[in-house]
Amino acid sequence: MRVRRLLLRLSVAALLLCAAGAAGLWWLGGTLVAPRPAVVGPPPADLHAREVSIAVPQAPPVAGWWIAGEPGRASVLLLHGIRSDRRAMLGRARLLSQHGYAVLLVDLPAHGESPGDAITLGWREAAAVTAARDWMQQQRPGEKRAVIGVSLGGASLLLGPQPSGFDAVVLEAVYSDARQAIRNRIAMRLGDTAARLSPVLAMQAEIRLGIPVDQLSPITRIAGLGAPVLLVAGGRDAHTLPAESRAMYERANAPKSFWLLPDAAHVDFQAHDPEGYADRVIGFLTRQLDDPAR
Repeated sequence: MRVRRLLLRLSVAALLLCAAGAAGLWWLGGTLVAPRPAVVGPPPADLHAREVSIAVPQAPPVAGWWIAGEPGRASVLLLHGIRSDRRAMLGRARLLSQHGYAVLLVDLPAHGESPGDAITLGWREAAAVTAARDWMQQQRPGEKRAVIGVSLGGASLLLGPQPSGFDAVVLEAVYSDARQAIRNRIAMRLGDTAARLSPVLAMQAEIRLGIPVDQLSPITRIAGLGAPVLLVAGGRDAHTLPAESRAMYERANAPKSFWLLPDAAHVDFQAHDPEGYADRVIGFLTRQLDDPAR
């Protein structure tokens, strides 16, 4: 009898442990895709920007700021990372504005002041990127367009229609594949052993969002970009491993460039190395956008 009771108790404990683990994974999956709304407010006075609302087909509009720039100069779209908003791109906006570029900063869907019921790792956000690109073209017809996409922002560009419709692209710490991205994040928090459960979380994307996980793969889309590209990576980035960024670079078509910041993690690369960022990124944009032969 005692042995049976012990076995029963052990069985119940194991079931409860499994249930708790499943509940924990479901909760963790929910936090990955939960909207991140925020009151952004008016643009800083020094930007000389105006607030805009950009229509997105079959989706809520996205909020943004528009800096008109100098006549005849190219326009640059700035796309922030996950669980952030357009304020994260203020440093880049100021840098670009100093060089005369027109600049559009937007809140991706389900971020900041742009409505959305879930973060979809770039899948639905892609439509907002296309709408923002076309809006810039309406403001500055006939002029060149570029985009700087950080993490989720870059994935949103790559998961959209290709060719991208931009004349120059900067991708910073963009995940290569959703399965790898989820594994990286679990490993960071719970260790490599727990990261073996990442396929369970990947399956949640299809259950929660109705999105085929196999389609959340920016690395398979980068060859169709149709524009010169600069890939930027952090040597200590545990969210997007340096090897992932290098693999993305290898898949991209020329002309292409790769910049590795050896001591940078998954951080704001401009804040990490302001002088290097200005030299590399502005240099890249100048070559691609200001050369009349291109």
